[in-house]
Amino acid sequence: MDGAREDRTLVARLREGDVTAFEDLYRRHSGKLFNVAFRMTGSAADAEDVLQDVFLQVHGRLDSYRGEAALGTWLYRMMVNACLDHLRSRQHRQQAATDFLADVEGFDPPAHPSWQPDRALDRMDLEAAINQLPPSYRVAFVLHDVEGHEHHEVAEMLGIATGSSKSLLHKARLRLRAILRGAPDTQGER
Repeated sequence: MDGAREDRTLVARLREGDVTAFEDLYRRHSGKLFNVAFRMTGSAADAEDVLQDVFLQVHGRLDSYRGEAALGTWLYRMMVNACLDHLRSRQHRQQAATDFLADVEGFDPPAHPSWQPDRALDRMDLEAAINQLPPSYRVAFVLHDVEGHEHHEVAEMLGIATGSSKSLLHKARLRLRAILRGAPDTQGER
């Protein structure tokens, strides 16, 4: 059975109240969704939390799935939105903590290490740089360059135009280059 037909059958089973269907849905899609969440949040614990939240949402919102998009696309979109909400929330908490620390007398924030041309870029550097991207840039980069989705698929998952997907990816790549070179962030959050 092909993937689309299998998903349609799974949705029908879920709507009929088949208890094992939700387990099958989880087994079929949780691995890919976890990978997206992990790459977007940069933390296995956060990715697990977001994954759990998404499957709770799926359970409660299955009636809103109309089948116009593939089930996987619908799930990806829910995951991306949940990750963006999580990142915005975390960003807000971090900003509040930073504002507090800036008020503490004598606090000197650590300097960012400068990029050194003779130092090889390693995976840790790249992951840290990706985690510094604004959420909209990060999601476009992760879905396209890491997960391998085409621009039209990314656009569908994010509910944006294909051109916007390309623009976000271009800006993400420019920002990553600047971060990896140790250039100051002059672009602000997007």
